[in-house]
Amino acid sequence: MVVSHPPSEPRSTVISYRVIDTAEDFLDACRTLGAASGPVAVDVERASGFRYSSRAYLIQVFRRGAGVFLFDAPEIDDFAPLMEAIGDAEWVFHAATQDLPSLREIDLVPERIFDTELSARLLGWPGVGLGAVVERTLGIVLKKEHSAADWSTRPLPQAWLEYAALDVEHLLDVRDAIAEELDLTGKADWAAEEFADELTRKPKPAPAEPWRKLNGLHKIRGRRGMAIARAFWNARDELARSTDTAPGRLVPDRSLVAAVAAGPKTKAELGALRDFTGRASRTEINRWWQAFVDGRADTDIPLERVPSDALPPVRAWSGRRPEADARLKAAKPAIEAHAEFLSMPTENLLTPDHLRRVCWQPPQPATAEAIAAALKSHGARDWQVAQVSPIIEKAFVQATQSPAEATESA
Repeated sequence: MVVSHPPSEPRSTVISYRVIDTAEDFLDACRTLGAASGPVAVDVERASGFRYSSRAYLIQVFRRGAGVFLFDAPEIDDFAPLMEAIGDAEWVFHAATQDLPSLREIDLVPERIFDTELSARLLGWPGVGLGAVVERTLGIVLKKEHSAADWSTRPLPQAWLEYAALDVEHLLDVRDAIAEELDLTGKADWAAEEFADELTRKPKPAPAEPWRKLNGLHKIRGRRGMAIARAFWNARDELARSTDTAPGRLVPDRSLVAAVAAGPKTKAELGALRDFTGRASRTEINRWWQAFVDGRADTDIPLERVPSDALPPVRAWSGRRPEADARLKAAKPAIEAHAEFLSMPTENLLTPDHLRRVCWQPPQPATAEAIAAALKSHGARDWQVAQVSPIIEKAFVQATQSPAEATESA
């Protein structure tokens, strides 16, 4: 346990941080947290750039009257005691969408949340990273040098543990300052809707063909090349999963694509490619060459392009559906102007894809009420719908008018 001090007071002594990794210490920590009251600050450290999974490796929890606790997640079999201790409290996050999935994997699911990062966006603050928000609200400068560290490392260095503790130690004071600002600007109810959406949002379904997410796949030509890329991706994914290593650390996407595009005729040619790099590019050369052989012999050749429900690129709208292009060109700047008036990023006022979809396929008739229903069906929140539906209705009318009519109605 780490007993915290008021954020405004400098530390007078060096604090030694300890990771909780035994059942006894874990239960003691849960009892201490349960005996305190009020919201809890929660953060998660992962090792996504190093490991195959996005599991939690360190969980930081802070509660006033209890202190900071650093839990070694892989060493704790059952987090039910922690849920019992803090499950009914408000959990405060900075960028909750990053942490909630890994917490759900170990059955740590809050009932209600407060997101300081999302709140800062709604308030239109120029810097929304934790360091910028802490400095703006509390005047404290945080060092962020370990944000990309390999948190699966054991033992964790003291400097890393201090960094992790500070991620939550000031968060409740930040939450209080931001909540006051949300009230003053009339955005508290909007933030509450956003928090509820974050908490209940369903994860995106896994793609049917995950290998098509390969960065640079568009550079591969021909269906046979796609078959080789698929075989290579599957071979890399199998090795990454079995060794719990991030796939890109074995062979980066750019190297995989470069190798497929080069079309080596032999294993020696593959090994000689300068652009074929990565820690496992040569040590696993037999694996990669077998993937080439399998891809070249595969009779189940994939299509170069697959059907998608994604909208066409906006640049193609004027030729494919000019009336939709006119609607978007009228609505987009109007939404941007209203976002500026509300002092928030346009994408927080309305998700760009929601606007594009309602412009591409508007309801008939395109009244504000019908537009509102369409936006809600795409996932827009009530507060967003109330703000933008009349603006979009007016923009759609202007999109059908002649220049003279638009000037007259302005």
